[in-house]
Order: sequence, then C-alpha cells, then structure tokens
Amino acid sequence: MTSSPFPRGKVSIVGATTFGQGRAPGFQSSDLAAIAARDALAQAGLTPADVDGLFFCHPTDTFGGLSFAQYLGIHPTITDNSRVGGSAFQAYVEQATFLLDAGLIDVALIAFGNNQATATGKLATTIYPMTYEAPYKPINPVSSYALAAARHMHQYGTTQEQLGEVALAARSWAQMNPEAFKRDPLDMETYMASRTVSSPLKVLDCCLVTDGAAAIVLTRTDRARDLIARPVAVLGAASATTHREISWMEDLTVTAAKDSGARAYAAAGVTASDIDVVQVYDAFTINTILFLEDLGFCPKGEGGRFVEGGAIAPGGRLPVNTNGGGLSCCHPGMYGLFTLVEAIRQLRGECGTRQVTDPHLAIAHGNGGVLSSQATVILGSPETI
Repeated sequence: MTSSPFPRGKVSIVGATTFGQGRAPGFQSSDLAAIAARDALAQAGLTPADVDGLFFCHPTDTFGGLSFAQYLGIHPTITDNSRVGGSAFQAYVEQATFLLDAGLIDVALIAFGNNQATATGKLATTIYPMTYEAPYKPINPVSSYALAAARHMHQYGTTQEQLGEVALAARSWAQMNPEAFKRDPLDMETYMASRTVSSPLKVLDCCLVTDGAAAIVLTRTDRARDLIARPVAVLGAASATTHREISWMEDLTVTAAKDSGARAYAAAGVTASDIDVVQVYDAFTINTILFLEDLGFCPKGEGGRFVEGGAIAPGGRLPVNTNGGGLSCCHPGMYGLFTLVEAIRQLRGECGTRQVTDPHLAIAHGNGGVLSSQATVILGSPETI
C-alpha cells in the first residue's frame, strides 16, 4: 500500500482522556496531567507501572519528563520531554510508534497538563525573547500570526468575515461539547464588533487561555486487541520544521504542514479526500485556513472561500475541530494533544451530539512556535488496517 518506512497500523492508541479543561482551581499542572494519565491508562486496563515509554511536556519545567516520571513513581526505559511547541505531541506519536514497533518499549504514555488560567491568568512559558524581532516590540505570538493573516489577505483576497467563519464554526461545535469552555452563542455581527488585538486579528480570532490536561496511551496493535478499549490505529505520522521567528519564514502563506502532511498521507496510503474528520491546531483563525490548504483539503489561497457558509461547522461538508478547538473548547498553552484526543474519540464514536457519522479516518495536526513546527498524525479505525 505504501513504500514509506513508517510502520503503518502496527501501533494503536488504547487510551485517550482529558481533565480540567477550562478552570481547574486547586490543581498544579502535574496534578492535572497525572489524573488524565491515570484515566487514559485505566481505559486500557493498564497502570502507571506498565509504562516504559514516557513522553511529557511541562509548561515551565524543562526537566518535566523527569519530574513526571517521579510523580508517577515509574522508571521508564525511554523518557522524552523535548519541545517543539504545540506540535510536540504529534511528534511524540511518531517517535513512540517507531520505538514500539522496534520492541524497545511496550507501553507509551503521552501526557500534558497546565494550570495557567487559575495560576496566573496568562500563557505559561519558558520561551526566550525573539532575538531579531524584539526591537520592533511585537505582541507575540499574536503579532506573528497576524503577519501571516495580513499576507494571506493581501495575496489571496481573504476577508475578515472568512476568518470569522472559522471562529463561528468552532463555537458551533463547542456548543455541542459539554467539556468546552466557551459555549455561548456567537454570530458574525458580534465577531466583527470584537476588538482588534493585532491587526487584522481580533480577540475572537485568538485562542482561549485555559487550564487543562490530556493523555493518550499507545501499544503494539497485536497487544491492543487484547486490552479493554477499542483501539485506534496509527496509520501515518510525520514532522517538519522551517524556522523559529516568523521573519525567517520563507512564505508567510505556506507552512511546513505541506511537507508533514504529504509524508503522513504517504505513510498511511491515503489522501485528503479520504479523511472523515479533521482536527487542526487553531491557536488563531488563520491557522485553520492555512492548514486546510497545506494539508490538501483545498488549493492554496482558497482556504477563506472554502470555510464560507458554515462549510466546516456542524452540518457542513467537512467536520473540522469538532470539540470546538483551541478557539472555543480549551487552550492550556499547548493544544496539540487535544487534537489527538478528539480525533480518537470521534473514531471510537464517543462524541454524543457532535459525533460525525461513521468515521474511519481522522487527521490530527499540531503546530508549534509561530507556524514554525508542524506535525501530522493520521489515525484509523481497526477496519482501516
């Protein structure tokens, strides 16, 4: 089916949970992550003692993987807490899949938690100032994404209302998700009247600042069939990095998702037209438009027109960010793992009123930095192996 070296379908996800989305007073970041991890393992009938591959990001602890292993009381064979921004979790899936297939580990746990909203009310980060851009005093990260949005508008005629369509679609999905933080109605008039943060991006173009945690558990597919939870197969995964600071991006309208997506599709042996459910990292509304283009759901420059008329909202032609995304569901600083959890839940048929009809293939795409790092995972129901 494919000449890619990726071990298609050899690894499956057997646990996927979230905890503390929105506001979770009284919990530290590691508390949130530990509860999500415990619950994800329990879905599969496993415990922390079964984990020998730990992949973990902490918002402020650069040794987070070591701290979390200690918190869980485990001694993993492999521990990885490398960070490439919000795409780290898709990259972890890629790495864990190869390690599991090689027999170097048997159970991989990928986890994240952040209490930023109740702790400080703002983004928790260890990111250093942008060396070359600092003299211009951008309001980052929003100014970097605003630059990409402005360029896309100039080059392709994308409109403010088309950005608004992304925000409205996310809110419509969130209204069907009891875990979503923002579920009040949103219309175009309200969106257009919202204040500008960094032109052309308005406050409703920007992701939430919330608490939250998520975790997933992976093992080899032959073992997954004997565990409790319905397995979801990892069919393809790929990562790509192009820059650190937005001023070094070669083309503000083309992200590395074009590369990571192409290689993930090749590994899975599918194309964009085969995908039933799309979860992309929507830290800003322009992200959704860029990623729909770069992942092949519409031609470059057509993203704005593609999302018009509720096309990615409930009842539209393509289900995108069905939990409400980072714009309306949650965004605890790094959102990539939540795209994976929602894709898994959709493939398992666990999403209640927002459930997509009979999905078999889903894409979960992560973004890190300022459109800097992109990573794509394609997941499938057991029938797709």
